[in-house]
Amino acid sequence: MFKKLDICLLSSIVLLFLSVSSFLMSMFMISVNLSLFVELEMFSFNSSLVVMLIYMDWISFFFFFIVMLISSMVVYYSKSYMSSELNLFRFIILILLFVLSMVLLIFSLNLISILLGWDGLGLVSFCLVIYYQNVKSLNSGMLTILSNRIGDVFILMAIVWMINYGSWNFLHYIKIMDNFSESWIIFFFVLIAAMTKSAQIPFSAWLPAAMAAPTPVSALVHSSTLVTAGVYLLIRFIHIYSNEIVLNFLLIMSSLTMLMAGLSANFEIDLKKIIALSTLSQLGLMMSILCLGFKSLTFFHLCTHAIFKALLFMCAGLVIHNMKNSQDIRMMGGVGNFMPLVFINFNISNLALCGMPFMAGFYSKDLILEMVYFSNFNMIIFFFFFFSTGLTVSYTVRLIYMSFLKEVSYFSYFSFNDKDYIMIVSMFTLLVISIMGGSMMSWLVLPDLYMVYLFGVKKFMVMIFIFMGLFMGMFISCMNLLLKWNSLMKIYYYLSLMWFIPSISVFGVNNLVLKFSLKMDKIMDMGWMEKIGSMGVYGGMMKISNLNYYLQLNSFKLFMYMFFVLYLFLILL
Repeated sequence: MFKKLDICLLSSIVLLFLSVSSFLMSMFMISVNLSLFVELEMFSFNSSLVVMLIYMDWISFFFFFIVMLISSMVVYYSKSYMSSELNLFRFIILILLFVLSMVLLIFSLNLISILLGWDGLGLVSFCLVIYYQNVKSLNSGMLTILSNRIGDVFILMAIVWMINYGSWNFLHYIKIMDNFSESWIIFFFVLIAAMTKSAQIPFSAWLPAAMAAPTPVSALVHSSTLVTAGVYLLIRFIHIYSNEIVLNFLLIMSSLTMLMAGLSANFEIDLKKIIALSTLSQLGLMMSILCLGFKSLTFFHLCTHAIFKALLFMCAGLVIHNMKNSQDIRMMGGVGNFMPLVFINFNISNLALCGMPFMAGFYSKDLILEMVYFSNFNMIIFFFFFFSTGLTVSYTVRLIYMSFLKEVSYFSYFSFNDKDYIMIVSMFTLLVISIMGGSMMSWLVLPDLYMVYLFGVKKFMVMIFIFMGLFMGMFISCMNLLLKWNSLMKIYYYLSLMWFIPSISVFGVNNLVLKFSLKMDKIMDMGWMEKIGSMGVYGGMMKISNLNYYLQLNSFKLFMYMFFVLYLFLILL
């Protein structure tokens, strides 16, 4: 049996080795344009082959590299962050099971084998969200797993529908699907499943609630595994099935998600929830750009975003660790003076998120926004994209100011230091890729060259919105005086509570059902069914039993009484 801390180091080394190997394999497959397709037949059912499918191309290996790299750093980070955990071995095993489920999803093109990884992600995420075993964690875990079960049901419906075609290997249907008018149904089922996993409206409530998990779990879940599973699945599906109405529906939902998450993050006070809403905003950006047909750009942003978002969560975890598990940004301030290394990592990851030139996020976000500007669609979608980019800068500036730059507002018993070199080493590894990874991936990940011709002010449109977001973030940070107005307070609460989506999706769905069940309980179970059913049978049996009991106790008296009655009756006759 390994020692309590050795399992972290051993797992991290193995995951890092797998990461480097998969990166080299991905580069080899790009250079020789190679794809491997392996089918293992499990059994045949009514002429439908149930097979275990492994599909290896450069996309799957490159995403495997990203997942393994972040997982190795997160596991090594957990060696220090979870050092006081008594059941650390169990925690690491859960992390590894989570990564294994994601790997099964990455290399599958078969809906049945995808379901194994899909369901594994949902189940293990539930175990990790409720890890601290309190009421809040349980509520968050139940919301997470029940939201994800909706997606599981739609995957199962797609599996049932695809039995009509004789196989679940959807790669086979690239050419023939256009001949089937009902093929959009399968794509719609997969799209709803992807929306639940990637927390698009109206399934957005579970993603901030999942912050009840330990911070290393948040760094893994909200960067490259659970929430990106839906986007990755659609990247695989998007060139096989395409239906304009379904894609327009997803475009509207993802654009609204991007806007809602950006607005809510500007008024949130929980450090981890701000970063979670940032993830939600970027997921909306990935989904919406995928709907416009830019599959390579979506995958590019998926990879770059995973690196700096994991780094951002690690920095937040170290700050929370030093603040004795307080996550309220109003109780921070001046932290950068005591934790300069964390401040550097936090700033660079935030700059990459905003799209600061020559950071990792710049190469993907700037190209995405220029392609959006170059595309042909209406003004509303254009507004959603660019205004949400400004909101990203806005909540980032507010977060940096409130936590690191403003005057000291924390308690005297907080002790700050960033000499925990286990955490710092894992963070600096991701820091290097957050700085240089964007330019590297832009040459490797994008097989097609996008030529964008924008002149004059149009070319600087992205920078204009970034600076608008910068000023808006500074304004919102200093908005305390305006909050005395009652009408502004109502708007503040509306925006900070994600447009009441958590309330609508939880209480709104359950309220009618619970009220109906309460009425049925009063009318049926506690009313007529109680009177006629169990209590009625019980009362009748008790009366018969009491009569029998009375007869048994008074048998001689009753015999004599009946004898004299019969005797008198015979005399009278």
